[in-house]
Amino acid sequence: MDIPTRRRFLAGGAAAGAVGVALGAGGVLDSASARAREHDRPAHQHGADQHGGGASGPTFRKGSVVDHEANGFDPTAILRDFDYGRVTTGPDGRTLREWDVYASDEDIEIAPGVSFPAWTLNSRIPGPTLRCREGDMLRVNFTNGSKHPHTLHFHGIHPADMDGIPGLGRGIINPGESFTYEFDATPFGLHLFHCHVGPLAEHIARGMYGTFIIDPPQPRPAADEMVMVQHGYNTTFDGEGNQLYAVNGIPFHYMHEPIRVKRNALVRIYLVNVLEYDPINSFHIHGNFFDYFPTGTRLEPTEFTDTIVQGQGQRGICELRFPHLGQYMFHAHKTEFAELGWMGMFEVTE
Repeated sequence: MDIPTRRRFLAGGAAAGAVGVALGAGGVLDSASARAREHDRPAHQHGADQHGGGASGPTFRKGSVVDHEANGFDPTAILRDFDYGRVTTGPDGRTLREWDVYASDEDIEIAPGVSFPAWTLNSRIPGPTLRCREGDMLRVNFTNGSKHPHTLHFHGIHPADMDGIPGLGRGIINPGESFTYEFDATPFGLHLFHCHVGPLAEHIARGMYGTFIIDPPQPRPAADEMVMVQHGYNTTFDGEGNQLYAVNGIPFHYMHEPIRVKRNALVRIYLVNVLEYDPINSFHIHGNFFDYFPTGTRLEPTEFTDTIVQGQGQRGICELRFPHLGQYMFHAHKTEFAELGWMGMFEVTE
């Protein structure tokens, strides 16, 4: 297998053999080699022309893992971490949900020995999963503790001055500033939020995104629910492509720690694609099929399949049951993405 040159950050061009180890053993990058160096110039100087940094030399080795405690987040915990906010009753009797979201600059170990200078929401990648019910009043208190200007842009229906883009309403939130976004929760479905400051591609690629779930007025059937956010890391900061791919922050994490589910239990996956620098992403599961609800805005599935494709910003709900015990792989059905981090396992037990 020949990895394109823009991906080739493994030492000596030995990517093919190295990723073969990863595919078979679930290993990640060994700590024996270099880090992605931070080139954290002022935000207006960042963009596709930025070069340097990157990672050179690591190889995939069985058993290597990152330090989740040092990172301050664990993808296993993120998987089922839904933040319902602080709940009170508004003046009109409706449910009011309130959250505090902050931006910060964090060095995150994305693979053993590879540090990535991320721009984060609540000090994690992906940012928090905010969850509410259609018709709720929402209040998001955003504080910018980063060295760079940011905003929050929510997908959904809301007034223009709450859209979180430069030039409308409050617009850009500069370092040290705060702003409160207020809007109603509509329509129900699976959404996302992200920074909308230019260069937009870099702000998203650095980690400025999270999941936004609006439940329908009548709850969906009870299920083992989890969120999976698909993304990548452009460790060279050249704006040309990613060198690592992941779900919920860390490449290969769910190979090391398979996702445990119960046989015949309903599993609901909130699947979001925020991958930058690649036009599409995909999700494939082994040994099973799932019902797919695009954007989650309808209560009936549109497809029964084992593979779906999403462009950036697309998302959907996957529902399935595992009738058999054992371990079942899931991954991007793009070999390069899978072999550079976007793969994991479900472990089905009684």
